[in-house]
Amino acid sequence: MAVSGYRLFGSELSPYSVKVRSYLRFKGIEHEWVPRGPNSAAEFQKYAKLPLIPLLVTPEGTGLQDSTPIIEALEAKTPEPSIHPEDPALRFLSELIEEYADEWGNKSMFHYRWSYPADAESASRRIANQIAPDGSDEAAVAKTAEGVRGRMIPRLSFVGSSAGTKDTIESSLRRILDTLEMHFVGRKYLFGDRPALADLGMWGQLYECWTDPTPKALIDELYPNTWRWIERMLNPKVEGGWDTWSSMRWGIGRLLDTEVAGLFLPWSTANTVALQGGQEQFTVMLDGKPFTQQTQKYHARSLSEIKRKYQAAKSAPGLDAILNETGCLRWLED
Repeated sequence: MAVSGYRLFGSELSPYSVKVRSYLRFKGIEHEWVPRGPNSAAEFQKYAKLPLIPLLVTPEGTGLQDSTPIIEALEAKTPEPSIHPEDPALRFLSELIEEYADEWGNKSMFHYRWSYPADAESASRRIANQIAPDGSDEAAVAKTAEGVRGRMIPRLSFVGSSAGTKDTIESSLRRILDTLEMHFVGRKYLFGDRPALADLGMWGQLYECWTDPTPKALIDELYPNTWRWIERMLNPKVEGGWDTWSSMRWGIGRLLDTEVAGLFLPWSTANTVALQGGQEQFTVMLDGKPFTQQTQKYHARSLSEIKRKYQAAKSAPGLDAILNETGCLRWLED
């Protein structure tokens, strides 16, 4: 049975949910935002194949899940205004940064949210208010929030957050913010004056950081250009054209060098090797320190997908030179 318009099931605390919502707003695609909770549970279960958000239900009654495939499916149907730079080399760089943000950038968001008591209290209360049954009193909401913290804090290990990896994760966020703050001088978005796929991925994680007390205080105090971009991405618009590689080389190049090639690709590769070897966890040296995490199948599929996209784009003029210069190429080649 068809539904009327698009319905996006998600949560304000889910970086992947708000990422898709920002995309829908940019494209001008009419949709209804449906908070995941008791009131929407029956409809969610009807269309969802997995108990994960976001879930986008199309007007034809099809349920789509996983933020990047959702965006790719909609982009094929509604190509304008495009979220991809016209230069195919820059398009791949945008796709690579989006993949990095989804897979590695999530570590900073999750780490701050559930490692710091004030952040865990704030997030668990907001989640409790969303999922608590209608009419719940303060005591019931507080009990639900306590249960949320009890489930989420132990999951820090799934993203590799621990006392031993704390400095690596937090240093990564500070470098990202330092880079973006300079990069956003004279431009509205990552690849110029219009949003790209990379903006959506990066923003989803940093927006969530910005809603939590500890990273929000950091961003508000030290990174005004970045918080203006965070606010801008709530309703992104075409405000100009795409930049050239030469004009964005410092900022995008630094992200690729220090974060994508320095952290994400070696970590993702180590995860894949561990999975192939049947290891339950792996350790990889990042920033000169050991980084230990549980092995996960999804990250291996993610690496395989970005390698597939590289193979499709590798003939783009200038791409291999950029990837080689920034240290990414050796990780993407089979």
